Amino acid sequence: MTPPNAVPVTPAVAGLPDLLLSMADDEFVIGFSDSEWTGIAPLLEEDVAMSSLAQDELGHAAALYDLLAELTGGDRDVLAYDREPPAYRHARLLDHARGDWAMAIARRYLYETSDAVRLEALAGGSWAALADLVGKIQREERYHGLHVAAWLDRLAHVGGEPRERLIAALTALGPDAGTVFAPIPDEPGLVESGILAARMTELEARWRAAIEPTLERLELPQPPPVRDPHEGRTKHGEAFDWLHGEFTAVRRSDPGALW
Repeated sequence: MTPPNAVPVTPAVAGLPDLLLSMADDEFVIGFSDSEWTGIAPLLEEDVAMSSLAQDELGHAAALYDLLAELTGGDRDVLAYDREPPAYRHARLLDHARGDWAMAIARRYLYETSDAVRLEALAGGSWAALADLVGKIQREERYHGLHVAAWLDRLAHVGGEPRERLIAALTALGPDAGTVFAPIPDEPGLVESGILAARMTELEARWRAAIEPTLERLELPQPPPVRDPHEGRTKHGEAFDWLHGEFTAVRRSDPGALW
C-alpha cells in the first residue's frame, strides 16, 4: 500500500526507488567499511583522510535516503538501520571484508571509478531533485578519486610485497567489480524519462573503457565479467552480516536514536 504522503511515481519512473536505494546503500556500506580504518591506517594522515572520506560517503547516503523517503513516504533512519541484511541493495563489490590497506585501496578504486560513471549518467537528468544532489556529490567525489588514484599508483610502483598485495586484492575483488552496474528494475523507464542517461550495461562498458588504460599502464589485472549480474546486489556474505551488526548496534540498543 502506498503511504498517504508519498509522491506519486508514474509508470515511466517506477524503478526510481530501486535506483535511489542501490546508490544510498552503496555509499552507506563503503562509508562504514572505510570508517574502520580510523586509528589504524598506515599513516596518521590517512587516519584523517579515511575518516573524512567515510564521513563524506555517509553524508551522501543520508541525502539519498532522504530523497527516497520523500519519494515513498518512508523514514531515513528506518531505511538505513532497520532492515535485515538480505534487504540491503549495495553492490557485492562492497561485501568483502576490510582486509589490508591494499584491499581498501583496490576496493575504493574500483568503486570510485564506477560511481563516477554512474553519477555522470545522472548529472543533468530530468528529475531536478536528484540531478542537483548528484552535482553536489560529484564535487566531493572528485577528491576521493584523486586520493585513491595516488595510492593506487604508489602501491603499484613501489614493488615487492605492497604491489603483490595490491594485485591479490584486485584479483579477489575483480569478479565483483562490475556489480555496481547490476541491472535496476525498469531501467528502460529511467532512461526514457531522462533520469538516467543510459542502461547499466552501457555504463559498465564505459567504466571498463575508462579504467583500462590506467590498469594497463600499471600492469595490474583488469576486472573480469561479472558471473551473474542479476545477483550483483542481492546476495551478501558473512562479512556484511558482521558489518551490519556493527552499524546497527546503537539503533538496536536505543530504537529512538536518530542519525
